[in-house]
Amino acid sequence: MDEEFCEVVVTADDAGWLVGCTRTLVEERLVACGHHVVPIRSVYRWEGAVHDATEARVALHTRRSLVPAVVARTRELHPYEVPCVIAMPLVGGNPDYLRWIAEETRQP
Repeated sequence: MDEEFCEVVVTADDAGWLVGCTRTLVEERLVACGHHVVPIRSVYRWEGAVHDATEARVALHTRRSLVPAVVARTRELHPYEVPCVIAMPLVGGNPDYLRWIAEETRQP
């Protein structure tokens, strides 16, 4: 397929909220699906202090061309001041699965 795909990772401290956010992104056809991992342990520096917290993580599959819309929508919904929303390109995969991602997401 000529379409390029990616995985967008989002984290949050509330696993239930993250599932709801994922559902919104799927319903709006910004992503085809989300694979949740709970719990994850996050160690990070914020406002001068080191934190060690339990969070949830989702891997969203979508078109690379939709990443700006996914980032914007997630920032609108997310309770964090600076949410983790990062995209990594998919370099290959099952052609049928990649075609499914294209069919389940909107044109940019």
